[in-house]
Amino acid sequence: MTTTSAGGRPPLARSLTVPAVTAALALALAACGGSGEPKSPAASTNEGRGPITFATGKDLTGTIQKLVGKWNAAHPDEQVRIIELPEDGDQTRQQLVQNAQIKSDAYDVIRLDAVWTAEFAARRWVLPLQEEKLEPATFVPAALETGRYRGKLYAAPWLTGTGILYYRTDLLKAAGVKSPPQTWAELQDACAKVKKTPEGEGADCYAGQYDKYEGLTVNYSEAVQSAGGQVFDAQGKPQVTSPQAKAGLQFLVDGFKNGTIPPKGVTLKEEEGRRAFQDGRLVFHRNWAYVYAMASAKDGTSKVNGKFDVAPLPGKDGPGSGTLGGNNLSVSAFSKHQATSRDFIQYIVSLDVQREYGKEQSFPLSRAALYDDPAMIKQYPYLPVMKKSLETAKPRPVAIRYSEVSAAVQDHVTAAVTGKKPVDQAAADLQAALSGLAD
Repeated sequence: MTTTSAGGRPPLARSLTVPAVTAALALALAACGGSGEPKSPAASTNEGRGPITFATGKDLTGTIQKLVGKWNAAHPDEQVRIIELPEDGDQTRQQLVQNAQIKSDAYDVIRLDAVWTAEFAARRWVLPLQEEKLEPATFVPAALETGRYRGKLYAAPWLTGTGILYYRTDLLKAAGVKSPPQTWAELQDACAKVKKTPEGEGADCYAGQYDKYEGLTVNYSEAVQSAGGQVFDAQGKPQVTSPQAKAGLQFLVDGFKNGTIPPKGVTLKEEEGRRAFQDGRLVFHRNWAYVYAMASAKDGTSKVNGKFDVAPLPGKDGPGSGTLGGNNLSVSAFSKHQATSRDFIQYIVSLDVQREYGKEQSFPLSRAALYDDPAMIKQYPYLPVMKKSLETAKPRPVAIRYSEVSAAVQDHVTAAVTGKKPVDQAAADLQAALSGLAD
């Protein structure tokens, strides 16, 4: 969520491990999907009621089972059975695709990475939802958009989130830095001051996710957005050769050259970076919300407990823009009990049920009211920062061929940050590759 998906894995990183997380923008559906005609015939609508299955990620806390149990107690004739999908995002997508291709009714409600909506909707593997019954105005707006395809809502937002900046409060204080950086220049200046202190000796400055996988697509997109650019414009045309987009790529390239990002950064995914920060080896770290609870652990597994805080990502000239991640829920077009499936989705994403789920796990949820709930903020102090970050976060491209888009980004950005191509050439080559995918 693939990325670390939200059901026990880091929100964007594992569930996104393969097609994964992100470029920043909104790739017009028409541009990526040609005529937009479905690639396979739709199953006939079946308004039946009865027992259903819920295909989701691993339930590490047991909370999903508990919530399903409450539904089952109230619906004896419409029982829900949980089917746990693979932890790896690529394997999950493959399993869901294979199931849809043979028109199997094994799954009724399916959990989709937010970036898969266009593919599943365009191929008519999932059905439009009755949006008005879900109270759309009460969702985080950016999260709601990830469930749309061609103006219709095909997936109800459940788990959401974006990247945030973790920083060492003790090291900044020792260096006389009074507040977290809002710009890249401020981040580099703060690092330089920290390194001059005894407390900061041996600590690396900054790291995100730069290994050649979905996380790199996310981090590149965030850099482009945070420099005022966009990977695709509203018409679905790639814009990676614009001055702003190249400035975002240049930030990453320069970061490796000048030591802001350590050389080993090209091998980092979510968990490697999280461990480095948690072990006290990073001053600043870009990651998802799941890291907060782990870095706050008081059992000796974290060396930075009580010594860190979070802030929105910095940008070129001011606060930056994160990439939106998350998991949504859809009704399989091949379900024999679609009416029950829609009702169950309405139940599981409702405010009260989300609040109960939120008390047991730290992944950001899709109902806006939870970000202002005093009890939730007390339990998860990062929520105000997450709320602010979600206001400027951008979704990944709405592309039927998203995995190819992400692979192209990974190829050419890797070439740039490893010094195999200059920024101008890498940007031009990526522009050409993305233009081909938008035909």
